[in-house]
Amino acid sequence: MTELPPDARDRVYAACANAISAAGPEREALFLARLALLLFEQVGDEARCQAALADALHALPIPSLSAGGSAGDATAA
Repeated sequence: MTELPPDARDRVYAACANAISAAGPEREALFLARLALLLFEQVGDEARCQAALADALHALPIPSLSAGGSAGDATAA
């Protein structure tokens, strides 16, 4: 498997973030699912795609308090 060089990874990440923003909050999940499907078709190996899904879910970070709004929105645990 070929990995992207760091500068290409940064450009693709920025393009992805811009595309997610362009899709808007109401279509974000649909856009990401469609993007994943298109990329899975490029991979062409169901087992690798399933493994990537499991890896992505396993390493999914918990959003920071700053990600969702103002500090007044946070509740104490």
